[in-house]
Amino acid sequence: MNPIISVHNLHKHFKVAVHRRGMFGALRNLFSHDQRLVRAVDGISFEIGGGELVGYLGPNGAGKSTTLKMLTGLLVPTGGELLVNGYLPWRERQEYVAKIGAVFGQRTTLWWDLPVIESLDMLQHIYHIPRARFLTSLDEFRKLLDLDAFINTPVRSISLGQRMRADLCAALLHNPPLLFLDEPTIGLDVVAKERIREFIRHINRQRGTTIILTTHDLSDVEKLCERVM
Repeated sequence: MNPIISVHNLHKHFKVAVHRRGMFGALRNLFSHDQRLVRAVDGISFEIGGGELVGYLGPNGAGKSTTLKMLTGLLVPTGGELLVNGYLPWRERQEYVAKIGAVFGQRTTLWWDLPVIESLDMLQHIYHIPRARFLTSLDEFRKLLDLDAFINTPVRSISLGQRMRADLCAALLHNPPLLFLDEPTIGLDVVAKERIREFIRHINRQRGTTIILTTHDLSDVEKLCERVM
């Protein structure tokens, strides 16, 4: 079986200005163009098959989020080869993003001042989801994620745990075959974490969604992941 994600010798390097402290250092900063090279991702290779739920682990600063940003097309690699679901993510971005879902723990894809349901309605039109399929998926997710308690509340007024549940719903309304999760349980209480884990497990097993998960919570790994990298 061909892998849905194929990564070979992937690199992402950034150039960062050299900063000097103190009064004289500040003057030098004004005129100096010295830079240092940061190797955020440095020659990684892996494959993920369709339907897998894989944990992608490492300490802070190891390059996990940078890797996911390249896999989702947000960043262009410095070097190496990357193919996801038959696409080069940064080159065929418009077609590609219609076939993936992504949740980044510290960011939201929902509109801050709108009620959750209105954000979801807008996503239906953005992804051109047929109305009947949209309503079926929304009904399923409302029950699994217990959205009804806050679905008519503006996003800015809901808790972090509620927002994460709404973001998961938003990421999967168009039924993508591939889901990227970057620390989806960060900062959540035990009850909220367990509900999100149950939902991730359900999506993987019932819909066959391929999932790559970065996390620092080993309970996420133990309860969800078939293998880790």
